[in-house]
Amino acid sequence: MSSAGLNGEVGGIHRFVVFGDICGSGTLDMAEKKLQRAAMYAAFDEAYGSVGVEPGTFHQEDRGDGILVALRPDVPPTLMVGRWIDTLYESLRAHNQGRSRPLRLRIGMNAGLVVQDRHGLVGRAVDLAARLCDSPPAKRIMNEVPEVDLLVVVSDWLYVSVVAEGGRYVEPGHYRPARIRAKETDETAWFHVPRRPAPPLIGPEGELPPEGEGEPAVAGERPPAEGSRTGVGPSRGDGPAPRTGGGSRTYHVGGDLLDVHGNTIHGGFTGIRKGVEQQRTEQSAEHGSGAGEPE
Repeated sequence: MSSAGLNGEVGGIHRFVVFGDICGSGTLDMAEKKLQRAAMYAAFDEAYGSVGVEPGTFHQEDRGDGILVALRPDVPPTLMVGRWIDTLYESLRAHNQGRSRPLRLRIGMNAGLVVQDRHGLVGRAVDLAARLCDSPPAKRIMNEVPEVDLLVVVSDWLYVSVVAEGGRYVEPGHYRPARIRAKETDETAWFHVPRRPAPPLIGPEGELPPEGEGEPAVAGERPPAEGSRTGVGPSRGDGPAPRTGGGSRTYHVGGDLLDVHGNTIHGGFTGIRKGVEQQRTEQSAEHGSGAGEPE
C-alpha cells in the first residue's frame, strides 16, 4: 500500500499497528528459536484469518524475535482488540500445552498515521506500539509471572476510543492503566491478560509494587469492599481470604479483628488493639512471675 500524497509527497495513512515480541528469546538455542518463530507466525496467521484479514492485504515486517504489522485502514479495530486477541490467545494455549518452554508473547497495539516507504514503516504510531510492547511494566509482568503466555498493551487513545466501547470478545473491564516513561515517551498505557480479571502486579490505580515485592493477581480474589471503615478489620466475607505472604508477612482475619505481623502500616487509624498473647505477656512483666514471693 502506497502512502504517496499529492504532488508525489509522502503522507501518512491512519492504520492499526501491532508490535509483537517473543519473551525470553535470548535464552533459547537456535532450534528453539526456529520453533518459536514458526509458532508465532502460525498464531498471527490464525488470528488474521479469524477477522477476515487475508494474506497480502497488510504490511508485516520480521523483527527477528518479533513482528511489526500495519493493517489496512478498512479493518475494524474492534475486531483486532476482540476476536483477534482471543484467537491469538487460544492459538498460544494450544501450542503450549505440555511444553516445557512455552511460547510467550508481549503485544503492543496502537493506531495512527503511518508512512510506508520502500524501507518499511515509520511514524509515531509505530514508535509507540513498539514502546508499549517493550515497556518496563510489560517486561516485568512477563518476567515475574511465568504462567502468563500473552500480555496485550494498548495505547490510551486505543483504549478510550475502541476498547472502552466494548464488543464481542472485548474485555474493557479487565484492562488496567499504568504510566510508561521511556526515552521520549510519557504515556498512559492499558495492560490486559486474556481470561484474567486484571493483569498481575498492576494495581487498580496503575501502581506497581517495588521490585521483588509484587505478587501475581489471583483469579477470583476480591478487592476490599468500598466504604470500609478506617481502623476496623474486615468481618468474615468482607475482603480477600486470609493469606500468608512472602518473608515475615502474616495476616490473620477473624470476626472483627485483623492481626498483622512484620509489616509497616500506612494510613490513618481510629485505634489498634493488642493481641491477647501480647497483653498477657505485658501483664506478666508488670506483676512479676510470682516465683519466690509469698502468696
